[in-house]
Amino acid sequence: MLIVSATQKTAIYVEKYTQNFLELKIEGEGHTLLNLIVDELNSIPNVEAAYRVEHPLLKTARLMIRTSGSKSPLDAFREATENIKNKLEELKKQVAQHK
Repeated sequence: MLIVSATQKTAIYVEKYTQNFLELKIEGEGHTLLNLIVDELNSIPNVEAAYRVEHPLLKTARLMIRTSGSKSPLDAFREATENIKNKLEELKKQVAQHK
């Protein structure tokens, strides 16, 4: 399964998906975004996440998410990305207030 971002610069492939494990292949992203996502995922109870960049010149990474079964790894991914979005919106508001 291929999911393409709105910018068309990032492609996400679902490599493996089970009840408590999700592996995504992400093309067009590296350590910056993946580290942010993994940190947020690991802050969610009963969720463990890791990533690896296959080759720094190719900008292809793999994101692995494992849950205890209390929620699906896809739901955990959605929760983490929504949390990041909310934090970035709050940061944007704070920066605008201090201009």
